[in-house]
Amino acid sequence: MADVPTFVKIKPTEPLGQPRLRETLEKVLEHTASHFEQVNYCLVGTAAAMLHGVPLSAGDVDFLMKERTHVDAFAVALSSFPALTPPTLLEEAKQYYAAYNVNGIQVEASTVEVTTDSVYIETYGDGPWKYQTLIAVGPYRVPTVALELRLATELLRNRPDRYEPMITWMKQNGCDADLLVHAMNARRLSPEIQHSILAQVGGGAV
Repeated sequence: MADVPTFVKIKPTEPLGQPRLRETLEKVLEHTASHFEQVNYCLVGTAAAMLHGVPLSAGDVDFLMKERTHVDAFAVALSSFPALTPPTLLEEAKQYYAAYNVNGIQVEASTVEVTTDSVYIETYGDGPWKYQTLIAVGPYRVPTVALELRLATELLRNRPDRYEPMITWMKQNGCDADLLVHAMNARRLSPEIQHSILAQVGGGAV
């Protein structure tokens, strides 16, 4: 999640590629599924792009939670794993946050308590709840934020090592061009950037 000030940050014992991401998610859901029956959560961040199929590697796994009580439920479910940060209110970041070491991978859960009228932003407002996909991981289905919203985040951050693989994946597999335009507008990306990205993914003109 963006700029989360954690108290402990671990380095993965090995790169978190596609196989280990799925292994980690399945391990987390083995512990959380029964606790999450009434919990709204969504996979966001680089791990979300990876789960869609984009060839990236991540340093951690980020779950967005709708309510603080959902972060608490996450913490209870993962209490058998080492706590890196117990449920904590990060007032400056406007987040209620927790993190656990799940077999060498940092797994985080957080609210993002920022007010917006937009429904096209990856980690706050109604966007991640309205635009998400259920992706199968073992016997589970993981709510995963729309890749179009994730791409707009990385374009805003100007991280080509992250957004270029997403653009390539979209060019090969397709994307929702209208949703991408809304997401880029929500992030106030320039018309020049929007035209360039749409041309690359094959989405036509803005």
